[in-house]
Formats: sequence, C-alpha cells, structure tokens
Amino acid sequence: MPRRIAPVNMSPGLPLAPTPRMTDRHPKRAAPGRDDPRPPGALLMLLEGRAPMEFFSLFAALPWLYRVPRGDGHPVIVFPGMGASDITTLPLRRYLRRLGYVTQAWGQGLNFGPRPGVIVRAADDLRRLADAHSQPVSLVGWSLGGIYARELAKMHPEQTRCVVTLGTPFSGHPKSTNVWRIYELLARSKVGDPVVMAQIRTPPPVPTTSIYSRSDGVVAWRSCINAPGPLTENIEVPASHLGMGANPLVLYAVVDRLAQPIGAWRPFEPGGARRLFFRTAHPDAAAAVA
Repeated sequence: MPRRIAPVNMSPGLPLAPTPRMTDRHPKRAAPGRDDPRPPGALLMLLEGRAPMEFFSLFAALPWLYRVPRGDGHPVIVFPGMGASDITTLPLRRYLRRLGYVTQAWGQGLNFGPRPGVIVRAADDLRRLADAHSQPVSLVGWSLGGIYARELAKMHPEQTRCVVTLGTPFSGHPKSTNVWRIYELLARSKVGDPVVMAQIRTPPPVPTTSIYSRSDGVVAWRSCINAPGPLTENIEVPASHLGMGANPLVLYAVVDRLAQPIGAWRPFEPGGARRLFFRTAHPDAAAAVA
C-alpha cells in the first residue's frame, strides 16, 4: 500500500516564511560615518610605502610648481605630524621660501603630543611672528600638527590669516587611525574625551582648508572632513599620509590657499586639467565607502 503524503497548506492567507536560503546571506554593510572607529585597512597601510616616490616626484614637478600664483610673502608656521620633527616639513618650508613666504618651523623637537607648555610656546611664536611682520600668520599643520594649527587659530584669530591641514583627523572617531595607541603612549593621555573632541571638531573662525586622501593608510579620510561653512573647505588629493608633506599636488594646493588675499578668500576651484587630480565636492561621509 503506497504511503500517503500530507498535503501542503498553500492558502493565500498564510504566506510562506522565508527560509535561511531565501534570505540575504551578505547584507549590505552600513557605510562608515563620522563616528565609525575603523581605521584604514591593511591594503591602505601597505600603500604608505609609496611615500618615497612622492618625495622624489617633487623634484620632477618643481618646474611646474614654481609657475603657480605667488602670494604676498606673509609669514607661515608649519607644524609636523606625530612623532616627527621639523626635518619632515623641510621640503614644504623650502618650497614656500622659494616663493617668497617667510616660514618658521615649530622648533619644539619631536612632536609627542600637546604636553604641558607645547601650545603655550606655539602661541607665543604665533604672536611674536605676527607682531614682527605686522600682519596675520598662516598656519599649516600635518596630521597631529594640524590640530595645533586649528586650536591656535581659535585662540588667536586676530593673528591668524588661514589654516591648512594635511591628513589631520579632527572630525571623526578618536580611534579611526592606526596610530591612536602610539599617540596615547607618546602624549601620556587617553583619546576620546567628549569635551575635547567637541572642541577639536569646532572649526576656527578663519578660512580653513583640509587636504585629505581617501588612500590615506594612517588616518581614516572621513575623519578629515570639514563641515560645510562659509570659511571651510575640503580638497581631496591622491596621496599617502606619510608623503603628504612632499607630494607635488599637496604643495600646489597649499600654495594656492596661501595666495588668497586677506578678506577675499574663495574656495579652491580645480578648473581645467586640475580636475583630474583634485576633488572639492563635499563628500557624504555617512554614505561613502572608504
């Protein structure tokens, strides 16, 4: 006698429940936003090895870089990144001097973070340089040095002409870099204080430019984004984090920003062939994928 098979209930009022095979096994991962703690991945870290090539490409690009619009030769202070000294900013400072700017290194040895006295001395240098030349000073900071530049501009906006940061993480999660543990060790302080982070994220009341790279292997690019504002902008360039201070495109963008007249600042506009190398549209960090 053949075995009876129970009928399957196909009533339209009882839809079939999805089985595990019917569900999406690979749901779309949420795009990283400002508060995402993920630092750049291993591939981007490996790409930091191109930094020496950026340095040597500077020599080939010098004839082009010397044809850029020159500013009025006002004073500029350049701050190095974490664990670095003024030697790392030497190519940038020499280039600025060749264009007629008065440059000053930060002069405090290795940058081990904002230890007691560091910001006070930097503020004294800013006031002294502004008084000596009877005009405001531009501040250029690489990585952690950009934090100094931003904070000094907030403390002394009358003595600050503009701020330009290179790969500086001021707007994202405090642990969205691959060096936050090293920072805690060198600075002898913890990252993530909400009061400190709110202060760092606040833009200075002067023209402020953030130059960043999506291929940065040290700092998550979404941590370097200025919020839209009348005096803030973001310039994306193809560069490594460690090579920004000698990358010809970065240097071009820095000089273009320094050449803006006082009181007549305008956002960077990459027209013509420059569109191939620079992006200025404000990135939607909440929807972009690093």
